[in-house]
Amino acid sequence: MAGDDRLAPSERHAYKHGGRVVYEWDQAYTEVNIYVPVPPGTRAKQLYCDLTPHTLKFGLTPNPPYLQGNLAAPIKVSESFWTLEDGVLHVTLQKAQPGEPWPCAIAGHEVDAVTQQQDTQRLMLERFQMEHPGFDFSGATFSGEAPNPRTFMGGGPAAS
Repeated sequence: MAGDDRLAPSERHAYKHGGRVVYEWDQAYTEVNIYVPVPPGTRAKQLYCDLTPHTLKFGLTPNPPYLQGNLAAPIKVSESFWTLEDGVLHVTLQKAQPGEPWPCAIAGHEVDAVTQQQDTQRLMLERFQMEHPGFDFSGATFSGEAPNPRTFMGGGPAAS
């Protein structure tokens, strides 16, 4: 993840359906991470995960997708990947527009406005940290609504 670990997401957002967590997600300046619990004993070769610049689809072979949908914003497919770690499918999506705050990982699963603003503020601080590595922004706060980290004052650092 780009930036300082002290500005890393402190909690994941959970998308729930029918009273259970379907997946969790978080975001940093350059990426969005999705975490999906898989059935016990599932091996990576049993999973499929198909990514396009605008969509995500994954599941267990040969079953229909467990989850599929449009992403909140475009990604760089060639720099995105998935792994299976400790019974959790972890999908790392590289944002096509670094710094752009995502209101959700998958369209239609938006978090509330307060949580969106908290994410925007944290991403703005992460941008400041990348631009000024000698300073510590981990304790900084905003007194009002944070600007979009991607477009503020002509835009932030581009992803490599």
